[in-house]
Parts: sequence; structure tokens; C-alpha cells
Amino acid sequence: MAKGAAARAAARKQRDKWKSKRWYTIRAPRHPWAFKVIGETIAEDEAMLIGRNYEILQNELDGDFSKMHVKVQFRITSVVGGDALTEYIGHEMLKDHIRRQVRRDRGKVDDTVDIVTEDGFYVRVKPLLISRNRIKGSQKQEMRTLAREVILKTGATTTWIDLQKLTLDGTLEAKIREAVSKIQPVRGVMIRRTQLIQTGVVTQDGLTLEEIRNQEEAEKEAATEFEAEDSESSEEGESSEQEEEPEAEAEEDATVPESVEEDAAEPEAVSDEVDYSSMTVVQLKDLLREAGKTVSGKKAELIERLQE
Repeated sequence: MAKGAAARAAARKQRDKWKSKRWYTIRAPRHPWAFKVIGETIAEDEAMLIGRNYEILQNELDGDFSKMHVKVQFRITSVVGGDALTEYIGHEMLKDHIRRQVRRDRGKVDDTVDIVTEDGFYVRVKPLLISRNRIKGSQKQEMRTLAREVILKTGATTTWIDLQKLTLDGTLEAKIREAVSKIQPVRGVMIRRTQLIQTGVVTQDGLTLEEIRNQEEAEKEAATEFEAEDSESSEEGESSEQEEEPEAEAEEDATVPESVEEDAAEPEAVSDEVDYSSMTVVQLKDLLREAGKTVSGKKAELIERLQE
């Protein structure tokens, strides 16, 4: 029992590492993604984030659903506040997608090409060519040579930023297809993998992280203002309806006195009538004679004759 109690006491004294950790927002590089938020990660210290890799599908990054089989890879290089900044280190196609492309009676040509970009980035590119039919070994070698020449020429005349765009949007694949189709028609051309081996010069053009944050805050404020305006307009509409109802009630009230006056006028007309029942028969006959009516009959008949 004493041993178990000591173990529990020691466990209580241990520091909970999860409580000391915090979440960091992972942002894509400035070019060409303008510090777009691509995910979150947790760490106990900022230094533990440096060098950590992060992968995301290209359709989630660019919105192109035809690239659901492409994984874009980033590496965290620095931390600014709660933001983890990354650099692009390459991409890779899913192996399941590559297996679906390779079938019996098709030729497969793959290669590994190391290039140095115009701004000094050392990059490894792995193309994959798939022909429509079976091809000879000599044809494979010619196609491999043409594809290598296109990749080397493109890499030597473009920067690392431009090479990213060419490999991700399919432009480099289209150039290779045009070159190798002279040897044999191809069913598919893929850059199945690119890998950054050594970094070079990083361009500093474009918006800074602070400017991006200001834009995000301004968008949030604009959204909140828009919601507030919508709520105010709805409240104004309700208040205007409520104001119209009292006006209608006031109009109805304004018409009520006229009817009341008419009702009040009727008793006055009734009050002007002569009370024949309080008069004697002689008086009633005198009134009938003045009116030129007959004077014969009982008192009730005389009153009815006078009221006609």
C-alpha cells in the first residue's frame, strides 16, 4: 500500500506536458500562396517546430479537384508569434494513382533528374512516362533522353518559384509530352515527385506577413459590419411595420368620432319629436284638424295618424 501511495504521489508531481503546449497556425510561403493558412500544429516550444514537415493535398491548397492525388510538402522554417512560416520542399503523387496508370501492354519510362535553378536551388525531379503500347528498350532510352533535356533546360532558365508553378499546374508535363510524342505516342506524362535538396536565394517580393494579417483583420471587420447592417435593417423593417400599425389604428380612431357623432345626432332627432302620449284627446284632434286629417277614433289611432 505504501508503495502504491508513493507512486500516485509521484505521478501527481509530474508536470502535464499538454498544458504547456500551444497551437500554432501553419502558413504557406509568400510565393505564390501569399501566406495562406494551410493547417495547425501543436508544440511546447517554438524551437521544436523548426524543421517540421507538413503535407496537404493540392486540391485543398489550390481548389483544383483534378489534383486530388498530389501531395504538396512544406517545411517550417521560422515562427512569428503564433504563425509557423514554411517553405515549399516539393510534391509527390499518391502511389495508388500511379498504380492505376500502369497496365499490361503499356510501356513505362521513369527517370531521376537533378537540376540547379536559375537562382541557385538544387532540385531533384522524377518524371514518369507511360506509352499507349509496348515499346522497345531503344525507344525508352530516346524518350528518357528527350524528357531529361526538357527538364534540364527548363530548370536552368527558371527560378525555383517559377519551377513550382510549372510542376504543379502541368506545364512542364505538357512540354515533355510534346517532345517525347515524336518517338512514341504517350498515354500519360507525370512529374511524380519533386524534392528540394538545397535551398538558394529566396525572393522578398510581395506582401509581408504583417500586411497579410491586416488584410485578414479587415476582412473579418467587414464581415462583422455587414452582419450588423443586416440586423439593423431587419430591426428597422420591424419598427416601420409597428409604426404603420398605429397609423392605421389612428385612422380608424379618426373615423370613429364621425359615426359617434351620427349616433349622437340620432338621439337629438328623437328628442325633438313631440310626446303625443302625454297629450289629451282634444289636443290630438286639434293637431289632426290642423294637419287636415280625420279626427275620429281612439287615442292610440289618433297618435298613429299624427306620427305618419
